[in-house]
Amino acid sequence: MTPGLQIQLICVVTAAACALVGAFLVLRRNALLSDAISHAVLPGIALAFFATGDLASPLLLVGAALTGVVTVALIEALSRTRLVKQDAAIGLVFPALFSIGVILISLVASDVHLDADAVLLGDPAFAWIERLEIGGRDLGPRALWLMGGVLTLCALFVGVFYKELKLTTFDGALAAALGFAPVALHYALMALVSVVAVGAFDVVGSVLVVALMIAPPAAAWLLTNRLEWLIGLSVALGAASALGGYWVARWLDASIAGAMAGVSGLVFALAFALAPERGLLAQALRRRRQRATFAERMLLVHLLHHENTPEAERECRVSHLEDHLRWDHARALLAVRTAEREGAVTRAGDRLALTVSGRERAQRAMVE
Repeated sequence: MTPGLQIQLICVVTAAACALVGAFLVLRRNALLSDAISHAVLPGIALAFFATGDLASPLLLVGAALTGVVTVALIEALSRTRLVKQDAAIGLVFPALFSIGVILISLVASDVHLDADAVLLGDPAFAWIERLEIGGRDLGPRALWLMGGVLTLCALFVGVFYKELKLTTFDGALAAALGFAPVALHYALMALVSVVAVGAFDVVGSVLVVALMIAPPAAAWLLTNRLEWLIGLSVALGAASALGGYWVARWLDASIAGAMAGVSGLVFALAFALAPERGLLAQALRRRRQRATFAERMLLVHLLHHENTPEAERECRVSHLEDHLRWDHARALLAVRTAEREGAVTRAGDRLALTVSGRERAQRAMVE
């Protein structure tokens, strides 16, 4: 397997794991927590390294997970005081913990490969170099095995607790009433987010991991209303962002992690603009249709009100609508064309007349 293919696999697996846990953060409106956790777990990593002296030790993941849970607990404890809001609590807790981690690394671990730049930025181009060897046999990149294990853990967690996650995400009060322990599940999810963040450090770093956790699920949320589809789309868009970022980075000779985050942002921007129901374009078209429908109703009521009256010859003309209804020329034409398309009016030159269906619709509009 070529180094390029190994790097792509590492990127895809990492992005998929980030997007999988990120889907529930987006649904729970806890996106800011991903940023807090991805930074605040640093002291947990540093302390676990001091205890083991081994960067490959699984205790680093355990320390990070515990620190992530502590982070969330501190944020929620501050929020419950009602002296500060949740976003302010996040801004107080995670910089404090992150700065402690940076100080610990710079003071004690400056002579090993646990520097702040590596943790902050990561680099997939070098993630494939460190190998996993068992019995003298090269089994592939250590990062691929690590993130593959993390992705498997995430998938098992979501699969086993899918019903509970679904219920606690959308109705925490009902989940508590049914005995599903939403608080425990919440902290378990936050611990899993911490594990994913730490596993992704070597690939994208703690800064860009937030983009992979949030952008693909946010794009998926714009594209579907079904939870199972949202989870699948999140993972698929995350994987696509990883592959796209890799090839963009090769084309530009730029940072792979940065390109992955950039492509994930581009994917979200496209969904934000073009999503069938929630995108900006769809909303603009929907507002245009609503304006056209409302203008058509006003036109039909106006024509019905003046039908068979002495003023009909003057009031039922297109040119008069702008003066009587205070419409500009474009809105008047939009109303007339909509009514004609719906078969509600007929037009002879500048003169408008209701059809049978148009008269019925106008009568219904007056009583609604």
